[in-house]
Amino acid sequence: MSRMAQVIVLARYEDEVMEPLTRPDEARTWRGCFVQIPWFVGGWHIEFGRWNGRQGVLRDLEALPWNEPACVQVMLHDEDDDLFGLWMFRDGTLTEVGIPGTQRVHTTVPPGKANPGFLVRTGQGRGEDRHSPEHVQDPRSWW
Repeated sequence: MSRMAQVIVLARYEDEVMEPLTRPDEARTWRGCFVQIPWFVGGWHIEFGRWNGRQGVLRDLEALPWNEPACVQVMLHDEDDDLFGLWMFRDGTLTEVGIPGTQRVHTTVPPGKANPGFLVRTGQGRGEDRHSPEHVQDPRSWW
């Protein structure tokens, strides 16, 4: 399944920490390498072309020995999102931070299909009314 997605990591002066994720590594569950944003201090990005090529990227970012984990920001954008979502460390885990005026919508999908949900701006008629009850949401992380 094709599903474009982008990840941006913002973490000032963490070049040495991010360095391992800027090199290819066949042992990772996701494919590709982060590239430093040249005009930004402490910024890296990566783009994924398929949903199954990005699983585990959040876990690998969590495992890095950050000097200032409270300052790390990870922005994720899936092709169905209206805007980038924001993840920050909470109790050692990268957790999505709610953005005012947005809602992550989860819809019911057939078993075996990926459903990371999608982030919409509320009040725009973009699907917030299609939100599924929590018991039918896909609990797996597609990141």
